[in-house]
Amino acid sequence: MPQNESVRFTSSLLKIPSLPSQQLKKQPSHPPPPLPFFSHILNSQLANTVISFTNFIDSLITRSRLHVPRTPGIRIRRSNLFANSPLTCLASLTLTRSTDSAHSESHIKSPILCSASLSLSQPAEPAAPGSEALVTQQKGSGGGGAHSASRHDEERVLISEVLVRNKDGEELERKDLEAEAVAALKACRANSALTVREVQEDVHRIIDSGYFCSCMPVAVDTRDGIRLVFQVEPNQEFHGLVCEGASVLPAKFLEDAFRDGYGKVVNIRHLDDVITSINGWYMERGLFGLVSGVEILSGGIIRLQVAEAEVNNISIRFLDRKTGEPTKGKTKPETILRQLTTKKGQVYSMLQGKRDVDTVLTMGIMEDVSIIPQPAGDTGKVDLVMNVVERPSGGFSAGGGISSGITSGPLSGLIGSFTYSHRNVFGRNQKLNISLERGQIDSIFRINYTDPWIQGDDKRTSRTIMVQNSRTPGNLVHGNQPGNTSLTIGRVIAGVEFSRPLRPKWSGTAGLIFQHAGARDEKGNPIIKDHYSSPLTASGKTHDDMLLAKFESVYTGSGDHGSSMFVLNVEQGLPLWPEWLFFNRVNARARKGIEIGPALFLVRCIRSV
Repeated sequence: MPQNESVRFTSSLLKIPSLPSQQLKKQPSHPPPPLPFFSHILNSQLANTVISFTNFIDSLITRSRLHVPRTPGIRIRRSNLFANSPLTCLASLTLTRSTDSAHSESHIKSPILCSASLSLSQPAEPAAPGSEALVTQQKGSGGGGAHSASRHDEERVLISEVLVRNKDGEELERKDLEAEAVAALKACRANSALTVREVQEDVHRIIDSGYFCSCMPVAVDTRDGIRLVFQVEPNQEFHGLVCEGASVLPAKFLEDAFRDGYGKVVNIRHLDDVITSINGWYMERGLFGLVSGVEILSGGIIRLQVAEAEVNNISIRFLDRKTGEPTKGKTKPETILRQLTTKKGQVYSMLQGKRDVDTVLTMGIMEDVSIIPQPAGDTGKVDLVMNVVERPSGGFSAGGGISSGITSGPLSGLIGSFTYSHRNVFGRNQKLNISLERGQIDSIFRINYTDPWIQGDDKRTSRTIMVQNSRTPGNLVHGNQPGNTSLTIGRVIAGVEFSRPLRPKWSGTAGLIFQHAGARDEKGNPIIKDHYSSPLTASGKTHDDMLLAKFESVYTGSGDHGSSMFVLNVEQGLPLWPEWLFFNRVNARARKGIEIGPALFLVRCIRSV
């Protein structure tokens, strides 16, 4: 019997098309676990990239003549269909995830592996004389042309010997690969009657072992019967790796993933596991990246193509609080953009995007913030649209009440307050607070203006300007005056402070504060001594002036209750004039949480100099 060279199973270079930009969509916030390489990948809150495959190999249709001798125990129908007409052998190789029960076991385990299909069909030619009875018999059994081909697929042929050889028909140099191929066979055994389907399934299993790039079953007629030879072509030995497009993937990660396979025959199953681990590395870090192409080059070089979605542009879209429709916002877009750690040209990270959302919310001027990624045309990059809903920027408030006063009369203890606040001055997230509290004797008026990030500064320096005018009773300190008169202390304070982060978990503050203070009687006249002739001012004048330089450094641990904290505060009086106060004060506070069993102990230490 001649070799049936028309039946051939082969594979090709594994190539995957570029990511379709139209398939990047918004998804729920929690990313799913990593999926296999050749399936839906990167399904997350912000993106769903679906890799679709085209057919790698067109159907190969060839013709040859096949002569099947009579074999004892095997019923062979003789007709012109076998004797005089050539068989049309159709072999196709696809990279799919089949759910067919006949192949689901091997395909689901390794979606990168090939599945082959083999069918035998009769060419569309006029039937020769003598075959009419067979055709009639087949139609009578309830089948047409498709049923006829199916019945031929189920015809059994006795196989006397099964061998595994290379593509030239010679023994394999590596016996371990031959053993892998033999171990993959289940149906094809010596002295067994086989159908085309069973041979086809064993071809699947050999390819599914991952060590071979092609497998061709060849039937040879010998004196002892039909010999079935699986001519296989092993994959190349792995001798190098080329990775393209990976800007954030660590080189050491790739080296560790491929180190065990160096110098060994490339196993497609192992390669699929490596690709899955690479995609998992991106998903664990919330990065928009995955392996988009694999190619085995000559010389055993594996080329990986990695697609990483870089940020192309970031835009701000303001939405109406009631309708949700786009509207004009009061906040300057650059005020929001400078808060983001995600920048143009970076590989987009969902975790980093979530931190940016939290940062914008902590500004206190937004009710809702969300980030939506959109494909940037066909560039393979992503545009980020940040939807924000602004809060009301500010307003007035007033109130009143009764306090346990220290005065007598019909209006004793009555207090009133008025406040105006604006949390987004000039649309730059600057805070303005003006407040007035007034009682029968005491009063306090404050103006606070805070710029949380000075424009043009890249160190995130904030600035606070404060002005305060207060009048408080001094009886608790200096005692009652003769005739039950009251003593009040007036202070005018003005200052400016600058704060900025120094290092992770460390922040620093520096500022200058000026204070003008003095005592007055109930008629508003300044006094320098109390009833006991004790001085009320350090300078001996009606008031004291002081310019205070302030330095403070704060260390904050995790921020949880019981975490470590350290505060160092230094205040220095600057005597610009001889009568101005001059002093030095140092305060240090430390706190440490210690867990002992189920209990948490807080150790505090305070020191002042």
